[in-house]
Amino acid sequence: MTVQKIDVLVTGPLQPWLMSAVERDFRVHKLWLASDRDAFLKEHGEQIRGVVTSALYGAKAPLIDALPKLEIIASFGVGFDTIDLEAARRRKIVVTNTPDVLTDCVADTAIALLLAVTRRICEADRFLRAGKWSQGRFPLATKVGGKNCCIAGLGNVGSAIAFRAKGFGMTIGYYDPYPKRDPGYHRYDNLETMAREADFLMLALPGGEQTHHAINARILSALGPKGFLINVARGSVVDQAALVKALVAGEIAGAGLDVFEDEPTVPPELIKLDNVVLTPHIASGTHETREAMGQLTFANLEAYFSGKPVVTRVV
Repeated sequence: MTVQKIDVLVTGPLQPWLMSAVERDFRVHKLWLASDRDAFLKEHGEQIRGVVTSALYGAKAPLIDALPKLEIIASFGVGFDTIDLEAARRRKIVVTNTPDVLTDCVADTAIALLLAVTRRICEADRFLRAGKWSQGRFPLATKVGGKNCCIAGLGNVGSAIAFRAKGFGMTIGYYDPYPKRDPGYHRYDNLETMAREADFLMLALPGGEQTHHAINARILSALGPKGFLINVARGSVVDQAALVKALVAGEIAGAGLDVFEDEPTVPPELIKLDNVVLTPHIASGTHETREAMGQLTFANLEAYFSGKPVVTRVV
């Protein structure tokens, strides 16, 4: 790379390969190590031309405002609800993310959660390890084949989930507010109608204000006592308090959750429930996918400061 140590701000720890590449080619300022964030930004903010962040750390308006020479925000992750896009647009700051490369692994995780909670895999594992098999047979579970798998959000991840679910013999329905080329699946006009007919409600919605608490008490009631909820989208798309209430009261059959409203905090009520499978936001967490995400993040940063078009532009 030909750039001469342009100053970039890294908001939080990155994958080792990505951090090494950024440190090799840029002058790096590590925000998360600063004991006084405001003082740090006041001291270094005038120098910063790029930000490397992630869907976890984002880049809100106060951070953007503190960097008067900022030109690009390169985010490690597909979601950009934690980045203030309007603030970036006003300043004509380029924003990039890492779509597509994590689609398969996120969809795999959605199906894994579905199978785990419906077939009671984690319960069965605990049952066996506790020595209970000799005392009697494990309770029956729920078949997935022939059931109605309904997907909220038929983007890349939602489409990949549908492809996999179809392979398990499920029928596919979806709701998406944006027009799609006919994918051969039944399209619902609204979430509530879809939830009412769903055996499995799979969430692949983007985060942000438009989808905040899209899955609320009314939708959960429509899903009903035989329905399962799977969320590999964003914790914000579900009213978590309403979900906890529905699960504890048996208003829905169970849930598989990879994301939560206040990560890494998980409500203790969820942890106590046997009909819930919980994972710590690991849907894209494979060596292969994280490496690809890192490469794409760096490719965007490198392209921009080399005067080339970025690869995956959001703004």
